[in-house]
Amino acid sequence: MSAPLIDPFLRAVTYLRVSVTDRCDLRCSYCMSENMKFLPKRELLTLEELDRLSSAFIRLGVRKLRITGGEPLVRRGIMSYVEAMSRHLQSGALDELTLTTNATQMHRFAADLVSLGVRRVNISLDTLDERKFGEITRWGRLGQVLRGIDAAQEAGLRVKINTVALKGFNEDELFPLVEWCTGRDMDLTFIEVMPMGDMGTEDRLDQYWSLRDLRARLGERYRLTDLAERSGGPARYVRLEETGQKIGFITPLTHNFCESCNRVRLTCTGELYMCLGQEDRADLRPSLRDPAAVPLEEAIRNAIARKPKGHDFDYSRQSVSGQMPRHMSHTGG
Repeated sequence: MSAPLIDPFLRAVTYLRVSVTDRCDLRCSYCMSENMKFLPKRELLTLEELDRLSSAFIRLGVRKLRITGGEPLVRRGIMSYVEAMSRHLQSGALDELTLTTNATQMHRFAADLVSLGVRRVNISLDTLDERKFGEITRWGRLGQVLRGIDAAQEAGLRVKINTVALKGFNEDELFPLVEWCTGRDMDLTFIEVMPMGDMGTEDRLDQYWSLRDLRARLGERYRLTDLAERSGGPARYVRLEETGQKIGFITPLTHNFCESCNRVRLTCTGELYMCLGQEDRADLRPSLRDPAAVPLEEAIRNAIARKPKGHDFDYSRQSVSGQMPRHMSHTGG
């Protein structure tokens, strides 16, 4: 194997998140605008190009690959890309192939994902209330999502629910969500809303629910034990002693998690973002398509050499700092 990818702060880059499409069949208000203008399909990398790029990262030491979107399962032919990545599981070059999804299409693909080596998925779900689900996603389909969760579990996938903590929206569902996940043997991770996309400062401040406060509220009912466990991402975990349930917290605002960052994000157009919260990016398309361009491996190394120490997200003093104009769906979260 080639020398591993090490950034300027001596962090090994071993985790690649690949957005295979910017399109989604929902319109979550914290993720995209209601009338999104999606990229023309001709601008997207082909599935074969995504294979070449992802495989190059794996040769350079990436051990975990997460497929994201938009909603990855709406990309036509997506299972051919999953199948291409599964060969790296079989060879031992890749430790884990995972997926983040809204589960609307999971009933169609769960069994195939398992057959190709996917063992767990993250499913985004912010409320169990059908009316509120329609409000936050703008399009609804809670029943379809729950059907997808059923299909994932029936196929043998380990499911983790990702819930964005939204002040005034799902605060009253904290314990119902925890209890629902406990009853279905699913882990649960809460995420602070991030300043991504041009949604307006007031909207972001109104939505922001500090996970420090959320954790304190959990502690009123459960005994929380901090866990040393890491899943390769930014989450920090606790165990609820009364139930054994594992709860994760992703806290880009109340606790910057950049010091151990091992991740980079590849967009569906071939742009590599070295940090979710910075605008610097490297366009890898020329290295894919132009024989006269910088060789692909060299282009990747040049990009990793620019990986910053961290992001600048901040909601202190009732203002939004470090806001990124691009929507979450562009870089895949």
